[in-house]
Amino acid sequence: MKIEIYDTTLRDGAQGAGIDFTDDNKREVIAALDKLGISYIEAGNAALASDVKFFDDIAEMKLENASLAIFCATRKPNTSACDDKVLRAAASCHAPVVTVVGKSSAYQIEHVLRTTVNENLAMITDTVSFLRRAGKRVFFDAEHFFDGYGDDPNYALTVLKTAYEAGAERLVLCDTNGGMLPDVIGVVVNAVHKRLPEAQLAIHCHDDMGMAVACSVEAVISGAMQVQCTVSGIGERCGNCNLDTVLPILQLKLGYACVPPERLSSLTRTAREVSEAVNLSFNEHAPFVGGYAFTHKAGMHIDAVRKRPRSFEHIAPELVGNSSDVLISRISGKSAYGAVLERIAPELELEVGSEKFNKVISHIRDYESRGFQFENAEASFLLVVREALGIRREPFELLTFRVIIGEPISVNPKSLSAAWIKVAIPDGEGGVREEFAAAEGLGPVNALDVALRRALSAVYPRLENVRLSDYRVRVLDSASDTTASSVRVLIESTDGVSVWRTVGVSVDIVDASWQALRDSIEYYLSKEAEG
Repeated sequence: MKIEIYDTTLRDGAQGAGIDFTDDNKREVIAALDKLGISYIEAGNAALASDVKFFDDIAEMKLENASLAIFCATRKPNTSACDDKVLRAAASCHAPVVTVVGKSSAYQIEHVLRTTVNENLAMITDTVSFLRRAGKRVFFDAEHFFDGYGDDPNYALTVLKTAYEAGAERLVLCDTNGGMLPDVIGVVVNAVHKRLPEAQLAIHCHDDMGMAVACSVEAVISGAMQVQCTVSGIGERCGNCNLDTVLPILQLKLGYACVPPERLSSLTRTAREVSEAVNLSFNEHAPFVGGYAFTHKAGMHIDAVRKRPRSFEHIAPELVGNSSDVLISRISGKSAYGAVLERIAPELELEVGSEKFNKVISHIRDYESRGFQFENAEASFLLVVREALGIRREPFELLTFRVIIGEPISVNPKSLSAAWIKVAIPDGEGGVREEFAAAEGLGPVNALDVALRRALSAVYPRLENVRLSDYRVRVLDSASDTTASSVRVLIESTDGVSVWRTVGVSVDIVDASWQALRDSIEYYLSKEAEG
């Protein structure tokens, strides 16, 4: 059975705090979702002139799988749809689908819309009919449907019947407040399905209780054939049903056809691309697509997964474009280190228990005794392994750097730190070339980061793709005076496609930051050199 995935990342998702898409971002998201095989992409709101223009701008965009939809509300009370500027914009824009939101709760109609229940029905009929005459496919979002059904089921069902008879192709039952339990959703969807057996039902759940995915799954089991959701669950308040989670549940666990099977493997990449487009920190603990979704740390788990992956992995990670992983820590046994080395550096052929292997472990233990922790810094771990074997090839050498810290931001909001740096870079002919650069930044680490990449850019221009996506500091020996304690700095970097983490430890936070920053750049350049 086919279940349609209706993505509203660019409309409902954009209503989330801190979320903002440029037109270029929107094009990237649409292309990624279309490649994934999503059925519908709601790309804007007809009430916003800029969104309407965007649909005109992408009129020639070729989509293989998705149909575009624009969102709007019913006409206002006691007016005419043909006189409504927003509805006229929706009718004339290049989106083939218009999703109309209308009230289905008598309480909302009386206290928020401030009109009568009969006028609300007239608004729905007039709006849907107007858009159908304009040649649009119309989906009807029954706002606050489950609340309205709880108060007056007959009226809520009448709203749906009115929209259906006016020409709405999909009746979208909305848990607008996100306050429903899955069993309630199931009972109500099943009841609606029995009362309107010819209608095509859809579900739209908000995540205010953390149950939007569960409620959406229950709705499908009970008769809904379309799920509205957003990438990473972004959206108003606590967000929406998470596409990254609900899609593989429906397709892999329940056997519904949502996207072509071969497309599902691009899910993890799509989720990361959308987070990158909106400049959000990616949730590495997210089910299915997170970096830790199939990561194992406990020795017993690692041993079992190496023998039989399904022992601690509920699906094959590759099905959603993810991969299995193993974390190491100072308490890890040799088998854990062996598993990591086998995965990240199989070319080194480090057999557990061999002389080379023991040499590497001894070198790593020495770093760990100084406060380094490689559990979340695999890029630094690989560099340390190469160092232990004498094969670490540094793409640049630090000659000197200096950081000048400006006034505290709280004293002078315009204050900037400055850094200058000199590095030596192999010229490929046995010599070196020296490069010097200076930069300002919001704090010493930012200034140093900008200066380093500026110094290296003449030789390594591809570094323009790299940026820091996270920066964390932890005090290690907190029993002593914390202002003189060692600190561990963890830096997360990305080139917009992959993510890697590096670590530095020092009593000087700038020095610790430099170590992590150096490793980040070195790891990226070595990875690029290896192809």
